[in-house]
Amino acid sequence: MPDNAALHCGSERRQLLHTVISGAVPSAAAETGIAQVASAGLPAGLGPDRALEELLAGNRRFASNQLTSIEHDLAILKEQTVSKQEPFAAVLACCDSRVPVELIFDQTIGRIFVTRVAGNIVTPEIIASLEYGVALLEIKVLVVLGHTSCGAVKAAMKSETVPGQISSLYRPLRQAVEQSGGNLDKAIEANIRIQADLLRTSSTVIGDAAKTGKLKVEAGMYDLATGQVRIA
Repeated sequence: MPDNAALHCGSERRQLLHTVISGAVPSAAAETGIAQVASAGLPAGLGPDRALEELLAGNRRFASNQLTSIEHDLAILKEQTVSKQEPFAAVLACCDSRVPVELIFDQTIGRIFVTRVAGNIVTPEIIASLEYGVALLEIKVLVVLGHTSCGAVKAAMKSETVPGQISSLYRPLRQAVEQSGGNLDKAIEANIRIQADLLRTSSTVIGDAAKTGKLKVEAGMYDLATGQVRIA
């Protein structure tokens, strides 16, 4: 594409994004473009089921190398989210560097409220953070996201002597290890279910929101090899 055409295309995209953010009603011809450069805010009327589907649809785009979030005008999105955030989902993920949460769900600035800790375990600090997402940010879906070949779970299964405070991870993972029969994959999957259930039962904020249908709490598994997320 010639330089002047590229500049024109970029100008049109920025103008469209400004239109979306300002709340103006778009023309029918602009609907496709709006879908690609939608603002970072919570889509109107998005419920828990639709929120989960949005995450999984984004993951399908990621797994098939068809990302759309990279097309968003980041300068405008940063400006829009300086004074507020309106994420539609929260994710409790492992701190493993191979699990870039926003990227694998094909979401941009301001869309996912992310907490991370080795082994994606539930702690008082994690609960407090996610309660903020539920009570104040009104997220619609919360996913505890585990991943294949999780080093934290593997270490907990071995229970070897380690430096510093690494062994403090063993206790929260013990129940999953005991249920695994010595199988790493089973331990990882058991852990995400245990941690998701712990969020539902240990937090009245999260539990009440789930019981009333305002929030879905799910356990998800990310496959490092395929890039796909499945709900466990």
